[in-house]
Amino acid sequence: MIYSMTAFARTELKADWGTAIWEIRSVNQRYLETFFRLPEQFRSLEPMLRERFRKRLQRGKVECALRYIPNDAAAGELNLNEDLAKQLLKAADWVQSHGQSSGVNPVDILRWPGVMATVETDMDGIQTDIMKSFDETLNDFIKARAAEGVNLKDMIEQRLDGIQEQVKIVSARMPEIITWQKERLLSRFEEAKIELEEGRVEQEMIMLAQKVDVAEELDRLNSHIGETQNILKKGGACGRRLDFMMQEFNRESNTLGSKSIHADITQSAVELKVLIEQMREQIQNIE
Repeated sequence: MIYSMTAFARTELKADWGTAIWEIRSVNQRYLETFFRLPEQFRSLEPMLRERFRKRLQRGKVECALRYIPNDAAAGELNLNEDLAKQLLKAADWVQSHGQSSGVNPVDILRWPGVMATVETDMDGIQTDIMKSFDETLNDFIKARAAEGVNLKDMIEQRLDGIQEQVKIVSARMPEIITWQKERLLSRFEEAKIELEEGRVEQEMIMLAQKVDVAEELDRLNSHIGETQNILKKGGACGRRLDFMMQEFNRESNTLGSKSIHADITQSAVELKVLIEQMREQIQNIE
């Protein structure tokens, strides 16, 4: 199976401690690059996340974002430090007994540092839940890349069929074109009233046939089609190999066009270049 480098996945996790939303998106890139946007309390997860991406991806520019919304209602009960509160009240009574105060506001006692405290949040448990959610998001992300990879594979195979068809057209037309060129050459000789020595016409035709012979280019195109199909069948991270094959396809189509002596061959050469360019553009998105 082949994988696209362009994909998106989103997962929302709701729990007693709040909500966590993961988003992973990627575009094509020559190498694997990962970028993270994480809340400050989850910065420590970045090395672990980076390693998980590295194990499952080969190429692509990947952006990973986490949005964390804590549930204030579940943040924990308030704890009263009674001993400290009693000490503060005793101190306040002493101050009042010496005529230095007219009374104590209970709210001021509660605001005193250390009197009230919330139960500490279990961040380890939250991180465990969040990492499980990340794994689910990453699996969905891989599935999205695979689904797009199937579409890319189908498109490439269609273009390969189109190239195969053009190769067949050129192969079938070449004998007719050689005959047409021979008649055309003889007609020009007659118009110029040039008398050729015996066997000279055959020599000229042999030289022309060698000059315009595209059998080697057609054989190579057929070979490239087979190799590209094998790469697609094997799958995996094959984008670079496919990109190299597009260079080989272009080389043969350019040579075919330069040897053309007939409009039909030129048209086929142009059609080949269009098909190859369509493949090349899509292959840029393959991992």
